[in-house]
Amino acid sequence: MEISYEEFRKVKIHVGTVKAVEENKRARKPALALEIDFGSGIGMKKTSAQITDYYNENNLLGKQVIAICNFPSKNIAGLESEVLVLGAVEEDGKVVLVHPSKKVANGLEII
Repeated sequence: MEISYEEFRKVKIHVGTVKAVEENKRARKPALALEIDFGSGIGMKKTSAQITDYYNENNLLGKQVIAICNFPSKNIAGLESEVLVLGAVEEDGKVVLVHPSKKVANGLEII
């Protein structure tokens, strides 16, 4: 299904830096609860992500990620998820996060 450029422009995709990581113990499948700083225009946002195959607190803190920032909030296992972090899903279901190839300012829009 094709979408128009105008439809794509409605999706607000931004860069943010992970500031806090902890296990989301209430999730049915292994997941991490993240707090991500998207800069002064968007601020801090929370999310739950099933990314535990490759990621943990040690390799996520300070990492820049890319997320959709204008979905409505959704309660995921007791956590109010405010953004959707983007990743590539491998054939076995493991997620590899999408991130900038160099450090950029938090809040930069992906177009």
